[in-house]
Amino acid sequence: MSQKSIEELSYEQAYAELEELLSVLEADDAPLEELLAKFERGQALARHCLALLDKAELRVRQISGEEVADFEPQA
Repeated sequence: MSQKSIEELSYEQAYAELEELLSVLEADDAPLEELLAKFERGQALARHCLALLDKAELRVRQISGEEVADFEPQA
């Protein structure tokens, strides 16, 4: 299975792949080198997700023209 470049992934795709990698890492039944490669990709996926969230927050701030308030659900 060929992996897409991380930069090509949407937030949803990157997050789903990150969840899959975490499951594999938690199982701990793969060779060490494979686990390290998965860990490295997971770190890159996490950074990509964070960057996409930061971009989304910036867009919301630009659209709203004000500070984004913390979300507090109503009981």
